[in-house]
Amino acid sequence: MSLPPIQYYSTNKSSPVVSFREATIRGQAPDGGLYFPDRIPLLSGDFKNNIKSYSKADIAYHVIHPYIGAGIPDDVLHKICEETIAFDFPLKQINDNIYSLELFHGPTLAFKDVGARFMSRCLGYFSKEQGRRVTVLVATSGDTGSAVANGFLGVDGIDVVILYPSGKVSKVQEQQLTTLGQNITALEVSGTFDDCQALVKRTFADTDLTERMFLTSANSINVARWLPQQFYYFYAIQQWEENKPPVICVPSGNYGNICAGLLAYLSGLPASHFVLASNVNDVFTDYLGTGHFHSKTAVPTISNAMDVGNPSNFVRILELFQHDHARISDLISSYTVSDAVTSDTIADVYRKYHYLLDPHGAVAYKALESYLNEHTVDGGFILETAHPVKFADVVERIIGKEIEMPESIRGILSLQKQSKLMVPEYDLFKEYLIGRS
Repeated sequence: MSLPPIQYYSTNKSSPVVSFREATIRGQAPDGGLYFPDRIPLLSGDFKNNIKSYSKADIAYHVIHPYIGAGIPDDVLHKICEETIAFDFPLKQINDNIYSLELFHGPTLAFKDVGARFMSRCLGYFSKEQGRRVTVLVATSGDTGSAVANGFLGVDGIDVVILYPSGKVSKVQEQQLTTLGQNITALEVSGTFDDCQALVKRTFADTDLTERMFLTSANSINVARWLPQQFYYFYAIQQWEENKPPVICVPSGNYGNICAGLLAYLSGLPASHFVLASNVNDVFTDYLGTGHFHSKTAVPTISNAMDVGNPSNFVRILELFQHDHARISDLISSYTVSDAVTSDTIADVYRKYHYLLDPHGAVAYKALESYLNEHTVDGGFILETAHPVKFADVVERIIGKEIEMPESIRGILSLQKQSKLMVPEYDLFKEYLIGRS
C-alpha cells in the first residue's frame, strides 16, 4: 500500500500542515516556525546497496522525490535535479584517515550553490502558476547571498533582496552578491548576521506585510533550500572506499547543512558518527554539555559564514530526534576551534599534505582530527564548503603566497559594488519593502 504524500508542519505546532509547494512559497510558517516533513522516508536497500551505479542526477531524484510527490511532474523534477548538480563533488584524500568532500565546484564556489539552484528552479516552476511577482528575502553571513543571487539571476517574476552584515563578509563574497544588478538587490546592514536574520524572520511574522506582498525566504529555513543539501552526502558515500561507514564532520553556522546530513542519515545514509564543527560561536557545544540551548551574540571570526549565535535550524535537529538530548549526544559530537587554531591548521595541512583549506574547512579538519584522536575508528571526511580564494586575504597571509584566482572570480573583482546601507530597525526595513511593492 502506497504511503500518503509527505506534508509539512510548523515546528511551532500552531499552523496548518501544507504541501511542499506551499512550504516552498511561504518559506516560513505563519506562526514563525520552520516547516518540517511529517515523516522521514526510508531509502530502499537496493538504492543503498547499488549507489555506486547511479548517476548523480538519479541519486538526487531518488532522494528528493518522496518529499515532493506529485507537487512537480517527474520529468520536470528530474530536469531540476540535473541542472542543480551539474558540476563535480570530488572526495579527495588529505591524509591516511581524513578526506575532503569538495563542495566548491559550482558557479559561486560554495556548497550553497546546490540548495540555491534547486530552490530557484522549484520556485520558478511554482511562480508560473501564481500570476504575482515574488520577492525572495535572504539573510546571509557570506555564501548564501551569492549562491542565491546567482541561482535567481534573471528569473522572470522574481525579485531577490539580500541582507548581509556590513564589514563581516569577505571581499569576494561581497562582490559576488552586490555586483549582479537586474532582479538582485543587496542591503548592507550595520550589524551582525543575527540582526539580518531577525529582520527576515520578523517580516514573515508580519501579516500586514505578507498580505501586501508575495514573500518567500531563500535561507536554509526554506525546505527547498534545506532538503537538497542531502544530495552531496550521498555523493561522498558513492566515492567512499573504506570498509566502515565514515565519521562526517560539518562546519556549522545556521545548522542547515548538518541538519540535512542528519536527515539523510535517518533515511539510510551510511555514517558512523557526526561531528558539528564550531568556531567560537559554539552554542551547540554548550547544548551537548548542558542539555539546554542558549543563544549568544555572534562574534566575528575568520570563518565568517559560521558566525551565528542563534542558529535557525537547531529546532530542526531537535525535531529529527524528538527533542531527545541523549540520542543527539550519542550521534553528534561538537568541538570549538579558535581563530588561532584555525590559522595554524590551514598552515599545517598545507605544509604537511599540500592541501589548501579555507577557514571553514580548517575548523572542520581540526574538529574531525580531534574526534579521531579520541576514538578508534577508520576515518571520515569533512565538508569543504567554499573555495579558499573566497577568503584570499586570510588564507594568503597564513600560507605566505597568492592563491590562483579562478576565472569566475577574476571577472567580478573589478565590477562596481551596488548596495544600500541600512540600520537593523524593522520599521525602516518594512518601509523599504513596501516602497518596492
